[in-house]
Amino acid sequence: MDLKTTYLGIRLPHPLVVGSGPLGDDLDVVKKLEDAGAAAIVLRSLYEEEITGEQINTFLHTESYGDSSAEAGSYFPDPESALGPDEYLEHLRRVKSTVKIPVFASLNGSTLGSWVSYAHLLEQAGADALELNIHHPASDPTMSAAEVERLAVDVVREVKRGLRIPVAVKLSPMLTAFAHFAMQLDNAGVDGFVLFTRFHDVDIDVYELEVIRVMKLSESSELQLRLRGTAALAGRVKASLAITGGVHTALDVVKGTMAGAHITQMVSALLRNGPGYLRDVRTDLEKWLEKNEWNSLGEMRGNMSLERIPDPGRYERQNLRMMLRSQVPG
Repeated sequence: MDLKTTYLGIRLPHPLVVGSGPLGDDLDVVKKLEDAGAAAIVLRSLYEEEITGEQINTFLHTESYGDSSAEAGSYFPDPESALGPDEYLEHLRRVKSTVKIPVFASLNGSTLGSWVSYAHLLEQAGADALELNIHHPASDPTMSAAEVERLAVDVVREVKRGLRIPVAVKLSPMLTAFAHFAMQLDNAGVDGFVLFTRFHDVDIDVYELEVIRVMKLSESSELQLRLRGTAALAGRVKASLAITGGVHTALDVVKGTMAGAHITQMVSALLRNGPGYLRDVRTDLEKWLEKNEWNSLGEMRGNMSLERIPDPGRYERQNLRMMLRSQVPG
């Protein structure tokens, strides 16, 4: 059964990639993931706050790592032991020397200079590709959506200017005009999109007057948002597409591929079931394709994307209207 795919111009034996999170922190675990058949692995994000050595409080540290982990935000690092820039670069080198599969670095900056300078250092340390974790919290009322998007496009253009390795952008689903923004990044030369960043849940303890932040392991139900985003871009951008968040089963991989994804990143499912679960998902995927008479993932990729629909906006409005009218009043 042909499961081969190409992501960021890199040929992979199948689309099962380990996403950004705690699984890449330990060399023994990384080796087990490779032995279980991982096609590639994405390391945690290196943050500009760690690069500059600024002291940030526990809330900011926890929030940023919740956003960086592709799925498993409950496994936050100790604020006192988070990898600084030198340690991150050394860890990247060690991972590269431990495994033969592609290793992608991840970077989350806030100033253009840090994005560019550390992108070069990560390339020099051996990263096969770079995932830019671009996240704007939208809490600054002085910045318009257009300004936020312009800054992100500038980051991609400047980072791409001097790198030889491919660059992917990990996007938030909270964008006013998601597809239009993606097209701007695509025109700026980005090599891939990772859809989407997961956010922690926020509640308020009304007695202790504290904000409670929790990020649970994902479930397959979270895949739906990713499928919609991927289907909206498939065939319309030159960049590769990756789904992260909610990928737990072979059927999730099939759905992601039909929406147009080139790879599907997994974290939560592997934290629950161990590295060997990758082998199980791949076996189940091959069995499903054989049973349903598909010869490869490539022939189904994007067959359920919005590219196949002449007027996607009208199609979605019609579906919404039909769904709401079919609901039985409570």
